[in-house]
Amino acid sequence: MINRNLYLILASGEINGVGFWLIDKIYNDFTNIENRYLLECHRKELIAEESAKDILFAINLNLNNLMSDLNREGFNIEKPPKGISFNVPLKVMEDIFDFWIETYKNKNSWQTSLGLLKIKKRISLSSIIKSEAIKSHVKDLALTIEKLHTYRPITPEKYKNKDPMWK
Repeated sequence: MINRNLYLILASGEINGVGFWLIDKIYNDFTNIENRYLLECHRKELIAEESAKDILFAINLNLNNLMSDLNREGFNIEKPPKGISFNVPLKVMEDIFDFWIETYKNKNSWQTSLGLLKIKKRISLSSIIKSEAIKSHVKDLALTIEKLHTYRPITPEKYKNKDPMWK
């Protein structure tokens, strides 16, 4: 398998008037795809293909965990036609993107962080951190990963739709 270089991007886009964030890999310069639906590139990292695949997996798992937490807590986050909802602030998207790009540079931290992220999918890392079951750099990574999942919209929780009272 040829290990090609490509770009890992964080971009904003719009389809039919609905805005979204997109984290994806592209094999060419951003200007070639700009005309389709992407509006602005906020992050662009030149990276090897295998590395991009691993980092994209971690970023998507992180975002899926965050969206699951929000849905479980009753926040109604709209699903755009592509990517992640504009309801998630750019700062949150940048923090997640930057963390996983930076963490990938240290294989030990990468493996530990990915393991913690997979645990986070099932349970909160807060209880593990408080129990002192983990120490030193693992605890620091757990705190950072937990922080990447702290975004909550300012708007109050949405009520579940119920049947109208006149039915």
